[in-house]
Amino acid sequence: MLKIAIVEDEESYISVLQEYLERYRKESGESMEITVYRDGDAITASYRAQFDIILMDIEMKFVDGMTAAEEIRRVDSEVIIIFITNMTQYAIRGYEVDAMDYVLKPVSYFAFSQKIKKAVAKLQKRKDAYITIQIKGGMVRVNVEDIYYVESQGHNLLYHIADGIYTASGTMKSAEEELVKYEFYRGNKCYLINLGHVDGMKDKCAIVNGDMLQLSRGRLNGFMQALTRYWGEHK
Repeated sequence: MLKIAIVEDEESYISVLQEYLERYRKESGESMEITVYRDGDAITASYRAQFDIILMDIEMKFVDGMTAAEEIRRVDSEVIIIFITNMTQYAIRGYEVDAMDYVLKPVSYFAFSQKIKKAVAKLQKRKDAYITIQIKGGMVRVNVEDIYYVESQGHNLLYHIADGIYTASGTMKSAEEELVKYEFYRGNKCYLINLGHVDGMKDKCAIVNGDMLQLSRGRLNGFMQALTRYWGEHK
């Protein structure tokens, strides 16, 4: 389900955007949950990285869209922001807060639907990140999100995954090069840990799916910094 926020202070445009989203939902078959905020301070007051897409008006009475986007980016680097504005020069500033795109008022359905389609494709690509693991006698394709951690054991790599453990040949260095962009971090020479599955820390160990993974002295501080940043961005 797509979780979408509309941040707009003009009731007429709220109605238009809701109508367009409903039309897009019917055409695409996407399920949606839509939340409306009537000013920038309303969304930032309780923001906890709960949305996939934010449709943000730039000019609002109390807290403008650019300021709200800056606050949102402090806690959420992933949400897709699309600005709704009638002034191109404001929209161009969107790169400062890593906005994906902008739509000019008056909003046409065709332009709007193309932006939403682009955003959905980006979300899907981000969600469906797969790697291929070479196992004895063949190979298996695995969703990166399902990997708890990778363990080096002798000349093998053990991929601890939701549905079991896959044993593969390879080096920890090559696994790290492939997975580091997906928020994996080395805990020591034996463990490459998915930060998204760390449930807590205890006695210099990362708790992952019930397993206590020892962190080396040299990597402990770096791991803690990476984990703190990750938790801050995914509250």
